[in-house]
Amino acid sequence: MEKRKFERITVKLDVNLPSIFKQNNIKIENIDQNIEIINISKTGVGFECNCELPVGYYFNARIDVSEGKYFYGVLKIVRCEKKQDIYSLGAEFVGLADILSKVIYEN
Repeated sequence: MEKRKFERITVKLDVNLPSIFKQNNIKIENIDQNIEIINISKTGVGFECNCELPVGYYFNARIDVSEGKYFYGVLKIVRCEKKQDIYSLGAEFVGLADILSKVIYEN
């Protein structure tokens, strides 16, 4: 049974992740990882990465939804699972404006 509130759209986006941070000014820098976003919804993204990332940390990302259409968002890592030789992660958008979330479904 599907537990998600919003439909997930399968995508393939590459995002560079130079650093992650927590709200209390704790920052992990020089991560310099490329992540591959595999699905996106109004509330978050599913992505894969070559390294383990800590749950509860945040990162900034530019999400390109189509040519010329993109937005910037802050995402909070909410899930990290090792699957063979790659990590499968989930992150939720933090404070994403409704108008920006509509861009996801317009393509």
